[in-house]
Amino acid sequence: MGTWGTGPFDNDTAADWCNDLDDAAPAGRAGIVRGTLARVAAGEGYLEAPEADEAVAAAALVAAQCPGGEPPEPSYGPEQPLPDLTGLRPLALEALDRVMSEPSELLELWAGSDGASWRAGVERMRRTLLPRPPGEQLSLR
Repeated sequence: MGTWGTGPFDNDTAADWCNDLDDAAPAGRAGIVRGTLARVAAGEGYLEAPEADEAVAAAALVAAQCPGGEPPEPSYGPEQPLPDLTGLRPLALEALDRVMSEPSELLELWAGSDGASWRAGVERMRRTLLPRPPGEQLSLR
């Protein structure tokens, strides 16, 4: 697995998944994101790193469309427009919870040196995906 950073698109698997998403018909892109998240969220047993990397990338695309979300990495994220994915917030949260729970190969791989930075990035993404109570203002600080 080629990984060059701690961001959701900073690995070969996520970059390839984004390329596949770009190659898909526009009407099918939401289904690809949904399918990736659902597969991981519903999975049982050992979660392999490639599936987890794809789920983290998919969750990042959902989070990017939420208030306070970080835009996708321009070099390795998808280049084609995406439909509204905000309805996938609960599924994205479930998938991230699965990635961050044992047994997860990606969680094991990030137990080392840069693991704290990776976990912090996933936690920021989780907070962005959480529903906000009506009327709550997003702090820009």
